[in-house]
Amino acid sequence: MTSDASTVIVDARGMRCPWPALRLARAMRGAADVLLIADDPQADREVTALAAEHGWLVEADAASADAGRWRVRRR
Repeated sequence: MTSDASTVIVDARGMRCPWPALRLARAMRGAADVLLIADDPQADREVTALAAEHGWLVEADAASADAGRWRVRRR
């Protein structure tokens, strides 16, 4: 996990669900803006469900042409 200004970056590539979602949840405890990078095909479903449960806003990272990046923010 690294930080880019006020954005925390969580690199969960190579991890299978539920680990990317768990890493996201941990990062969101202390951050308001997290960029999650994950390559598990189930990550989108897991991230979306976790965000809905907590009321977070999820966006596919528009700055990246790569799939598997989500920006998660507190509302």
